[in-house]
Amino acid sequence: MDLPEVALKSLKPGSLVLVRYRDHVLFKDSDSSEYQPWQRETCGWLDAVNDDFVRIVWERYAQPNGPENARVRSTGLTILRSTIIELKPIG
Repeated sequence: MDLPEVALKSLKPGSLVLVRYRDHVLFKDSDSSEYQPWQRETCGWLDAVNDDFVRIVWERYAQPNGPENARVRSTGLTILRSTIIELKPIG
């Protein structure tokens, strides 16, 4: 399912969003017919969007300037747009 452009255009970087998507599943020494992509969900701040993916950050420094000598870091997930089932703002 392709994510509609209208949904993305209404969201700006930094928007708090919920994303439902289909995730890859790894199997080993199993009956392959029993496996298909799992539906998962995540929430966080919309960090980046392009033609191929969206990037969601769910942990970051709360302060504009982190502790001295700290690297800029965040934790999140990059999701292929072709796997997104739903993306909507929270709040």
